[in-house]
Amino acid sequence: MTTQENSASYFHLNLWSGILFGLGLVAFFDEAVFHQLLHWHHFYDKSTTSIGLISDGLFHAFSWFSTIGSLFMLANLRRKKSLYIKRWVGGVLLGAGLFQLYDGTVQHKWMKLHQIRYNVDIMPYDLTWNITASIMTLIGCILILKTRNKGGQFER
Repeated sequence: MTTQENSASYFHLNLWSGILFGLGLVAFFDEAVFHQLLHWHHFYDKSTTSIGLISDGLFHAFSWFSTIGSLFMLANLRRKKSLYIKRWVGGVLLGAGLFQLYDGTVQHKWMKLHQIRYNVDIMPYDLTWNITASIMTLIGCILILKTRNKGGQFER
């Protein structure tokens, strides 16, 4: 593998490490704050509380596997002096935003696994959730595009 090919593969690993970290971070935040601390909902609210708690546990495990896996990738990138921090942060924001958009649209509205809250006017919550997700996704995409390969050079 040439040095250029090696740099390109690390360049892509920066993005994927960031995306996985963003997914895990937002999933962890969602599960810890909205599921555990505020008790607004469970990952799966169409059954008993016990099933809801099991689904929360599986969701929590996913968030930790994603976060820990991404941090191993990040440590490897740092060790090899191949960390492109702006690209990694772009991946974090993209992963976080896409997860939140998926959660707010597919899981909340299409599959109806759960809502952000119950017995309140849900519109302000949905708007806040999805607008925040859209902003994170947009900023992440901008950072990623700004760090793309320009004539064989990678912007750090």
